[in-house]
Amino acid sequence: MNFDLRLPLGLIFSLFGGIIAVDGALSDPPAYAMSLGINVNLGWGLVMLAFGVAMLGLALRARRKGSCPKSLIPKIKDLGHDPLP
Repeated sequence: MNFDLRLPLGLIFSLFGGIIAVDGALSDPPAYAMSLGINVNLGWGLVMLAFGVAMLGLALRARRKGSCPKSLIPKIKDLGHDPLP
């Protein structure tokens, strides 16, 4: 099975981070007066968006290169496990 958890995580974090960042960018400044004037939605939305984009990039890079580097196969065989039946 070739399932990479970074792909759905990247999609979810990118989607939610983008929604929260847009909401923070379009909100009124008096709305975040309770948070000491810091626009928390914009800040954390951008952090979530950056994390999601990073996860998507890593997932796409792994998909392009293959899931298991060939250099690890001899090391795994030395441990007594056969990764390729």
